[in-house]
Parts: sequence; C-alpha cells; structure tokens
Amino acid sequence: MRVRALLFASLRERAGAGEIDLELPAGSSVDAARDALEARHPGLFAGPVATAVNGAHVRGAGARLREGDEIAFLPPVSGG
Repeated sequence: MRVRALLFASLRERAGAGEIDLELPAGSSVDAARDALEARHPGLFAGPVATAVNGAHVRGAGARLREGDEIAFLPPVSGG
C-alpha cells in the first residue's frame, strides 16, 4: 500500500524533503512507516516526535495504516 509521510521542522531539514511517499505491506503500522523512513534517512528520529494520521493525533506506534493515509511526524518546536 502507498502512504504519504509529512515531515515538519527539523525532520524536514534532516530528510531534505517535506513529503515522502512510502510503499508498505498492507496492514502496516505507524511504526513500520517510521522504520522505513529511518532506513532511508538514518538518525531522522533522533528525538521525541508526535504523530498524526489523516490529521488526527495518534498515541502509540501500533496504529494501523490504510492505503492513501497521510502520516505527519512533528518534532517539538520552540519559539517566541
């Protein structure tokens, strides 16, 4: 199945892209998507990251994905 990963802030900088399409086995989890991204970009997830699927925050990396899902990875940001 094909899903789209959206990377924000420092993740976008480390990967060199804000959007990455992933091809994963059917029934894969958020964790599998994260592993696929980490394989392409070692060290990408060096710190804590919040995750949303189709705009809804998910807790835990075991959330199952479906064809066409959009997964957003958001590191903590600071600003003033």
